Amino acid sequence: MRMGHNATVKDSKTLNVAIVEDDERFRKSLARWVEGTPGLRCSGSYPTAEGALSSIPKTDCEIVIMDINLPGMSGIECVRKLRSERPALQIIMLTVHEDSDLIFKALQAGAHGYLLKRSSPDKILEAIVEVSRGGAPMSSNIARKVVHSFQTPITSAEQLNLTPREEQILGGVVRGLINKEIADELSISIETIRVHLKNIYEKLHVRSRTEAALRAYDLGGLRPGTGAGRDTTSAPGR
Repeated sequence: MRMGHNATVKDSKTLNVAIVEDDERFRKSLARWVEGTPGLRCSGSYPTAEGALSSIPKTDCEIVIMDINLPGMSGIECVRKLRSERPALQIIMLTVHEDSDLIFKALQAGAHGYLLKRSSPDKILEAIVEVSRGGAPMSSNIARKVVHSFQTPITSAEQLNLTPREEQILGGVVRGLINKEIADELSISIETIRVHLKNIYEKLHVRSRTEAALRAYDLGGLRPGTGAGRDTTSAPGR
């Protein structure tokens, strides 16, 4: 199959693609690129997450191109809700943001790829087909950030000199709790949580909650979002 630009993909199935992007000009360009590519079909384009949520689950859409900064509900929250309704949807984030925290939040919400808007039309169209085949397309500098997040070897809380309280707080972060929820659970102040988090970030060599949660996997084989129990002997911070 000949793509609309310079990429070539061998596939016979038509892929139905939806676009969620508030910039009208860019949204129309994306739709035009998709429609102009044999084997791809634009099944809908939406300027808001709310509009996408009300329509996409009812369509035959298989792949979604999603912006992060949308008016109202964010693209990341839209990803989470769409995946809960349509788990098989393949979603590619397309954004100007290279912030590590946003990247990992998007991936944790259920996105399968992450491209920058400055990517060429060929790259975007190739990513659509790649994700349909089980791939995880990413811009090279985004992929580097993801790889870098795992480069600091961590084997135990003891090696990092995490205190028992820091382990408890890190456990709360892994479970997706906000500072107030962790503070209420541990009966300490929010300001105390902030101080401990600063120390945790320094010890883990990270800069955000999401990166800290990802690092916690190396501490005890716990992946963020697994919904593990609160047994303090089985995982950090429990």
